[in-house]
Amino acid sequence: MKTQRPISSDDEHRVLQFRPRTSPSPTGSRGNGAVQPLRVAPEPLDLSCYEQPRTEPDDFRHRMLANIAALAFTIALTAIGIWLAVSIADLRRTQDCVLMGRRDCVKITTPHI
Repeated sequence: MKTQRPISSDDEHRVLQFRPRTSPSPTGSRGNGAVQPLRVAPEPLDLSCYEQPRTEPDDFRHRMLANIAALAFTIALTAIGIWLAVSIADLRRTQDCVLMGRRDCVKITTPHI
């Protein structure tokens, strides 16, 4: 069986020149192989003009109490979610047992007298 290979020409194999995004327009013609000098990015803008002077200092105690309250709330939600997942899994296990027709699905505890 004869395998066919695609016909390749020199136009298909071409090295493209990388132009950084910081340059607004490329200088020089395409594919001339000339290397352009690397341009340095402008300095970041100074954001101090958007800062507002504070009339009172930060209340770190209030911030710490708020963080502790948020952590406690998150832990409580996680515990409730785990309890709910375990309860649903147990109910599903019991329901599957009952639907199979078994009679010993629920564990009944009796007080010892």
